[in-house]
Amino acid sequence: MVPFGGVGVMLLGAVLAGLLAAPAGAGLARRLGPVAGWAWAGLLWSLVVVALVTLVPAQGAPGWVPAEEAQTACSLDYGGPAPEGFWLFPGGQRALNAVLFVPSGALGVLALARWRDARSVVVTVPVVVAALAAYSVGIEAAQLVLARLDRACDVTDLVDNVAGAALGALLGLLAAWALRPWRRR
Repeated sequence: MVPFGGVGVMLLGAVLAGLLAAPAGAGLARRLGPVAGWAWAGLLWSLVVVALVTLVPAQGAPGWVPAEEAQTACSLDYGGPAPEGFWLFPGGQRALNAVLFVPSGALGVLALARWRDARSVVVTVPVVVAALAAYSVGIEAAQLVLARLDRACDVTDLVDNVAGAALGALLGLLAAWALRPWRRR
């Protein structure tokens, strides 16, 4: 078994994803305008970072658990099995789960906010939050299916992720009103 995981792998993946997102952002900015173009690139990058942080084994080597010890169902115990402290974020895993989805929520609203007036931007907030909730469900399902990667499927993570997405979407709404991406270039 080849050891895989840890913070180093996550950071390397985030840097590589950023290097790929930068030229995409420049290209999209020419086609969609600077706010929407860079928001789409940032949104894609933030979704890759979320996947890295939530699906790559946290502790690194060996990065897997024996089949007989793997999780067979999602934890429905609100508050979950997560430790109070967490390996990457001193505020705890619950805070990390929420903070992780804030950029995706904000960038999602900015990416979709291309209508003619500020009032129509409000429509994007529920769309972005629902899409990020579905993404979070997909991540939790992947953690269950890939349980040997030493990650846990937990309903608490889903609640925290959606709370972070909602907060981010509200921040994106404020940013959209300030940046007005629907203006002509």
